[in-house]
Amino acid sequence: MSDYSITAASPAQKWLAGTLVVLYAVITIMPLLWIIATGFKTPADAISYPPKIVFDPTLEGYVNLFTTRTRVTPETLEALGEPTTWYDRIVRQYDMVIAGPSRFGERFLNSVIIGFGSTFLSVFLGTLAAYAFSRFKVPLKDDLLFFILSTRMMPPIAVAIPIFLMFRQLGLSDTHAGMILLYTAVNLSLSVWLLKGFIDEIPREYEEAALIDGYTRFQAFTKVVLPQAATGIASTAIFCLIFAWNEYAFAVLLTSGTAQTAPPFIPTIIGVGGQDWPAVAAGATIFLVPVMVFTILLRKHLLRGITFGAVRK
Repeated sequence: MSDYSITAASPAQKWLAGTLVVLYAVITIMPLLWIIATGFKTPADAISYPPKIVFDPTLEGYVNLFTTRTRVTPETLEALGEPTTWYDRIVRQYDMVIAGPSRFGERFLNSVIIGFGSTFLSVFLGTLAAYAFSRFKVPLKDDLLFFILSTRMMPPIAVAIPIFLMFRQLGLSDTHAGMILLYTAVNLSLSVWLLKGFIDEIPREYEEAALIDGYTRFQAFTKVVLPQAATGIASTAIFCLIFAWNEYAFAVLLTSGTAQTAPPFIPTIIGVGGQDWPAVAAGATIFLVPVMVFTILLRKHLLRGITFGAVRK
């Protein structure tokens, strides 16, 4: 009799599957590694042809990202004396001095406020709505769920002009509140559908037992359902944050200064003689960090959420 089960993968199949996974991982991560590397290049190295793989790393891109610079005469540079910091030394190479901080910090903070604020509201409201659809007899429930899902089918940019006119009338243009409400509305359909699936998998008997023990409906929801649905809530939060964090079209159309997020700001970074690609790459690298950290912190919940309910006894 063979030592291998007909349902188990053979060593050759495991080797092939592992090779394909590694190859796919390398192909998908190469653009990210290239962006990170470009952030440590000089402007000349960033646009060189053929592309430079081996180069002398520099923090010039990060200095240009976080500062605004102005060109001065050689006499002014001489009067200023020797540079006192490493970033002054980098800027002086181009006969320039640092005039002050750039707006990247403000735009990055706007992304944090709007992204995490809309994610919290989407998950909070989506959890309540999903619980209601899952546990109560809602008139025309199927029709309402389909209507909620249908709002996700239409590209957000298709309603950009009506939203722009509405925001202008309500005074919500270029405001944090306006962008948080907009991203919440867009993400809410995804949140409701995902969370309803998770809550449907939680046996009703748990709540009934809690109600028999004297819990109120709200206490049963917070102390029984929410802990069981933590996996789904975490997974939903990641997907909602990714959309709100990366969204570009609405941010370009509805913001210009006060509430502008990082995605429309990063491509506008201009350096000496044109686009400052190292600064753009540095900004993209920093912009990736919060979502990566948030996803890594919740990775266990995300993996459980993807496979939740896939295997039933």
